[in-house]
Amino acid sequence: MAERGKAAGSALPTASSAPPASDTLLEFPCRFPIKAMGLAERDIATLVVEILTPHTGDLAPKQVRQRPSPNGKWLSVTVEIEAESKAQLDAIYRDLTAHEAIVYAL
Repeated sequence: MAERGKAAGSALPTASSAPPASDTLLEFPCRFPIKAMGLAERDIATLVVEILTPHTGDLAPKQVRQRPSPNGKWLSVTVEIEAESKAQLDAIYRDLTAHEAIVYAL
């Protein structure tokens, strides 16, 4: 008979068998797209570049792509960066999501 909460023949991961939370499948440095979205009435592209620059250094215009939503209300901005570490990416996403004009960061 299986224990409560366990299916017969299956084992739940233990602390020793689960991968550490800090592990990532990415190999650094690597090209990485950062995407952020906000209302099109704001200059979201400039804002995203201003937020990313302290983490990445200067960004070339060709690294920044913009795409409006079909109704024109939203703007998505994708910036292709050379990511150096998971800590760098974590800091970028923390700063993007902390800004009230950024609705989504992917």
